[in-house]
Amino acid sequence: MHQLALALHHKGYTITGSDDEIFEPAKSNLAAAGLLPAQIGWFESNIHSGLDAVILGMHARADNPELLKAQALGIPVYSFPEYIFQESKTKQRIVVGGSHGKTTTTSMIMHVLQQSGLAFDYLVGAKLPGFSQSVQVTDAPIIVCEGDEYPASVVEKRPKFHFLFPHVAILTGIAWDHINVFPTFDFYLEQFSIFIQKIEPGGVLIYNQTDETLHALVQANLRSDIRFIPYGVPAHRIDNGATVVLWPGAETAIKVFGNHNLLNMEAARLACAEAGVSTAQFAAAIGSFTGASKRLEVLLQNEHTTVYRDFAHAPSKVKATIDAVKQQFPNRKLIVLLELHTYSSLNADFMPHYKQALDAADEAAVYYSQHALAIKKMPPLDKQVVADGFAKPGLQVLNDAAALQQWMEQLQVKDASVLLMSSGTFEGINLLELFGGLMQLPTGNPAQ
Repeated sequence: MHQLALALHHKGYTITGSDDEIFEPAKSNLAAAGLLPAQIGWFESNIHSGLDAVILGMHARADNPELLKAQALGIPVYSFPEYIFQESKTKQRIVVGGSHGKTTTTSMIMHVLQQSGLAFDYLVGAKLPGFSQSVQVTDAPIIVCEGDEYPASVVEKRPKFHFLFPHVAILTGIAWDHINVFPTFDFYLEQFSIFIQKIEPGGVLIYNQTDETLHALVQANLRSDIRFIPYGVPAHRIDNGATVVLWPGAETAIKVFGNHNLLNMEAARLACAEAGVSTAQFAAAIGSFTGASKRLEVLLQNEHTTVYRDFAHAPSKVKATIDAVKQQFPNRKLIVLLELHTYSSLNADFMPHYKQALDAADEAAVYYSQHALAIKKMPPLDKQVVADGFAKPGLQVLNDAAALQQWMEQLQVKDASVLLMSSGTFEGINLLELFGGLMQLPTGNPAQ
């Protein structure tokens, strides 16, 4: 929300806002732009008939006094995606949906369009190299949006990606997630069927045909007024740990790896083609793409060891990320630490979905904190339930911060790939310091 405020401020709009808590870096960013509210909290006096619109964040409650005042005055109230659509009605809208790979695919499209010199706006869920913001709204003719299936707001509880009406739509794959919002898989699946129906007439759906669930969904939702373009893993080879992608008439070495990234890349190539970027241009640009923040991000590296940080938490994401690292470095030991942090991943009934997700790891641990359960108002989670769900021999299940640090400190990381997966913080442990010590790296020289 604060990124949208900055984007609209830069466009020349008069922007005000409020919240009950404002954390860094939002606080400093807003202060630098002169947008930090004078008082923290919600005040009816902030809302008056002179406002053109109110944009409602997804965490605001239905009884928010400012929301109630806006509704009473008849001021238009938009969720984040509803307002993005208002700003992009005249643009070519490229929207990336799916249970996994949305941020990376969106980032790849943005990187290539930028490298190709095309003007575009964007909405993406991560910080990217070369982009100062995660939201940009200008008069550019194209907008690239990460299309989240999570509810838009307390007023409009339908998924965010239902409000973006793409001309170019991507679906990367489907795997049940957000079970606190979508209690059955059929209900979750339905949201993607609706998304397909929201594609503008004359538009295109680019979809991952290697995902059996998605392929079946597409076949059940065929439309005669849009095009359907399936994709799979592009031809490639691995040379000494580096992946080289082979397209007709174009070949390039890339800095990311794994079949899931190759699938994302192929989706991005096809979307960029719809925006007028040739395969040769795409190949020339994608070679410098280094990935989005916390998506197989290299934390530390030397000739013997690489430590990765990744956002993966859903079973399909966890398995795809582990398989990618193992495939890229087959002769190295693979050490995996997964922190359970989301509603789904901390739910005992969901645990069997993780079966075999860690099987490719040579050494693995799963961690979750009592604090994460408490703030989500979830019941205690038994360690044995977690172990039974993953069903991996030798798996360490930890739910105490001291035990987590002790487990990491005893790791033998020489000739190993270390994969740290979480949407949380691993209890704030200084990962650079800890693993830098294990790798015997010089202080202050973490990733060389």
